[in-house]
Amino acid sequence: MNKQVTIPDGYRMDAQGRLTHEDMIKPVDLERDRLVRHLVDRAQELSDELSEFKAVCFGDIEAFIEMSAEEYGAKIGGKKGNVSLLSFDGRYKIQRAVQESINFDERLQAARALIDECLTEWTEGARPEVVALVNDAFRTDTKGEIRTARVLALRRLEITDKRWQQAMKAIGEACQVVGSKSYIRVYERVGDTDQYKPISLDIAGV
Repeated sequence: MNKQVTIPDGYRMDAQGRLTHEDMIKPVDLERDRLVRHLVDRAQELSDELSEFKAVCFGDIEAFIEMSAEEYGAKIGGKKGNVSLLSFDGRYKIQRAVQESINFDERLQAARALIDECLTEWTEGARPEVVALVNDAFRTDTKGEIRTARVLALRRLEITDKRWQQAMKAIGEACQVVGSKSYIRVYERVGDTDQYKPISLDIAGV
């Protein structure tokens, strides 16, 4: 537990916790401190505004969806809660996107064993691209985690071998939704085209 320290008037505390009288601090160091604190205060204000804006967006979008359902019997959005709303002139678009986090349980290892059996038996006849896709799908990322999308992509391969089909079933059953995150994305149409560019809410993107 951090202990609250009272700093006497006319003193500053440095990063090592030492008190130094302001008269002993170089003007450039004082100016740097002033600049950093000013920018941090402004950044905190903007962060709070973005947080409030996000809450307003989610609330207003949900209220609109409910109103549409009650007044017009219109169902907006997909099963997972994804929804796109356009302005009347089509110039602006707002998306509410829900991204699920998926993990695999122990059945994924059973699926990999069945796939390996298939690849071993198909040694001569196995298509090189299939072998490459399998090896890539089960290769872990920099965090040591299996890349979900690539494993699930294996189910799109048209292979009739019963063991392969069992493996694909095991992959499907091994999928576990462990959480989800919701995002708000705002877009503006590019001229008279059908393309939209994002209105960045990220400081790195403006």
